[in-house]
Parts: sequence; structure tokens; C-alpha cells
Amino acid sequence: MSFDLALAAGSISTVVFAGSTLPMIVKAVRTKDLTSYSLSSLLLSNLGNLVHSVYVYSLPIGPIWALHAFYVVTTALMLALFLLHCSRGSDVRRPPHAAARKTHDSPDEAPTRPFVRSERAGHRGLAEPETDHDDDDTGDAGH
Repeated sequence: MSFDLALAAGSISTVVFAGSTLPMIVKAVRTKDLTSYSLSSLLLSNLGNLVHSVYVYSLPIGPIWALHAFYVVTTALMLALFLLHCSRGSDVRRPPHAAARKTHDSPDEAPTRPFVRSERAGHRGLAEPETDHDDDDTGDAGH
């Protein structure tokens, strides 16, 4: 009996990759919190899986089939959940359990400060957050 290292590595990596995705799926189903997902990302993931299926299923049966089938099912499930919550009028950007919190659940909701071009020596014109106070030694406020 010979040991096939490639088949073993494919089988182990399939379990690891699928296992790494399951907590995200379980959390999304349990909490209905889809704030970290965007419709465009979910649509592109499903389209990519559809096109990639042509390649994967042309290969001999092996661990890649299982991994790809898992990805096809999970991305389709996440798209369905996203669309289901949108069609029910749920605000997927702000889940009900987050309404009582004062923290920001999404980078899109965080307060932003405009970036301005730095005039300080040594910064090479890189953008810096604008501050309420002027600590520029030139006395040229607002620049």
C-alpha cells in the first residue's frame, strides 16, 4: 500500500479550509448580522464559483471537489441570507442587536476625518488626518 502525499495534503487542507469558514457561517445564521458582507462581493464570489466549477469538475474526483462544493454551497447560502434579509426590509447594515451599542459595527459607520496634504518637512506630502489644532511651526494655519 503506498501513501499518496498529494491526496493526504488535499484532504487535510479541505478540512482546514472548510473548518475555517464554518464559524463565519454559523455566526451569520445565528445572529443574522451581515454587516461585514457586501452584495457585490457575494455576487462576484458566486459568479467566480460558477465559472471555477467548469475547471474543478473536469478534474478527477478528489478533495478539490469536496472543497469546491463546500465553497459553492456556503457562498450561495450567504447570498441567499443577504437577499432574504434585504427582502424582509431588514437593515443588514445595522442588525437589531447592535442598535443599543454606541460602538461602530462597521467601518462604514465609523466617523471619519478628512485627510489633508501634509506640509511638514520629512512627510513628502503624504496625507494626514486633519486635526482641530495647528501645530505647524510656520504659522500658516489651515495648510
